[in-house]
Amino acid sequence: MRKIRVLVVDDSVVIRRLLSDVLSQDAEIELAGTAPNGRIALAKLPQLNPDVVTLDIEMPELDGLATLPELRKTHPKLPVIMFSTLTERGALATLDALARGATDYITKPANVGSVTAGIQSVKDQLIPKIKSLCPLAQPAAAAAACVPSTASRTVPARPALRLPERFDVVLIGSSTGGPQALSATLCHLPASFPLPIVVVQHMPPVFTRHLANRLDQDCALTVREATGQETLEPGQVLIAPGNYHLQLERRGAAVQAVLHQGVPENSCRPAVDVLFRSAANVFGPNCLAVVLTGMGQDGLRGAQAIVGAGGTVLAQDEASSVVWGMPRAVAEAGLARQVVPLSSIATELSRFASLGRRAALVFGGQK
Repeated sequence: MRKIRVLVVDDSVVIRRLLSDVLSQDAEIELAGTAPNGRIALAKLPQLNPDVVTLDIEMPELDGLATLPELRKTHPKLPVIMFSTLTERGALATLDALARGATDYITKPANVGSVTAGIQSVKDQLIPKIKSLCPLAQPAAAAAACVPSTASRTVPARPALRLPERFDVVLIGSSTGGPQALSATLCHLPASFPLPIVVVQHMPPVFTRHLANRLDQDCALTVREATGQETLEPGQVLIAPGNYHLQLERRGAAVQAVLHQGVPENSCRPAVDVLFRSAANVFGPNCLAVVLTGMGQDGLRGAQAIVGAGGTVLAQDEASSVVWGMPRAVAEAGLARQVVPLSSIATELSRFASLGRRAALVFGGQK
C-alpha cells in the first residue's frame, strides 16, 4: 500500500528536522520533502506531488497566510495542516489560515518540560490528523490526491419518530473543519432565530475566544465564548471555552451554562458528549442536535442520550465534511434523523426551530 507523502514547510531547521523525525517513525507515512518558505514550497509542489502539506505561519519571503491562496489556485483539495502557536497572535493567525483554505492545524509544544515531551506532543497531534485527512483505505485513484472517496455508504435509516411540539435548544458539536462549518451554518441564521444555540468545537484555550469573536462579527446572531452561569437566550450562541467542559443545568425557570474541568472524554475537553448528555437531561425531547465535521466519535454517546430522551439529531453528510468521523459515527449508528450537506444545515435548523411557532408547518409529511 502506498505511503502518505508529506511536504514540510517551515523556516526553522530545528522544526523541519523534528517533523521529519516524527513522520519517519510511522510506517504509513513518508517525508516527500521540505521547504524553508512558501515560495520554495510552491515551486516544489509539482515535482514532489505530496498528499499533505504542513505549513508554518511565520516565514520569510512568503509566509503561510500568503502561501495558502496561491496553493489553492493549483491544489484546491490538497490537505494543508498549519503549524501554530498557543498564543493570542497564533490563534488569530490560525483562524485567518482556516478562512483562507487551510484544512486543519496543530499547535507547537509549549511548557511541556522536555524535548522528548515536545516531540511526543507533536506526534500525538499530527499523525492522527494526517491519517484522517488522507486515509489509506480508500481507492487508489482517490488516495493519490487525498480526495475523500465518493463511494456510497449504507447509512441505517432512523425510524421516522414523531417530532415534539417544539424545540427549545440547538446543540452543535464539531472538530476538524468545524470553524468553517460553524461559519457556514451560523452566519446563515437570522438575528430573529428563536432558539439558544450551544456549541462545542474542539479547540484549545484562546482559540475558542477568538473563534467566538470572529463569528460574532460575521453573523447576525450574538456569539460569545461561555464564561459560566450564562442564562440561555433565544438568538444567542455560546461556545465552550478550550479546556473546559460545558454542560447545561436548570436553575428554576432558567437554564444556565456551567463550566467545569472534569476528566476529558474521547480525549477531549470540551467534549460534545458532555454537552449533549446534559441537554438531554434538561430538555428531553425538545433537544435539536447537530453533529458537524470532525475526527473521532465524540458526540456518539451524547446523541444516543438525546435520541433516548426523544430528541432529534442531524448529521453533516460525507461529501461536505472535511473529516466524516463524528457525523459518520452518529449516522451509521442510526441516530440521525437526517444526514444533510453543510449548505442545507442552516435551512434545516430554521425549519425545525419554527416547529410550534408557525401554523401548519410540515416536516417530511409530519406536523
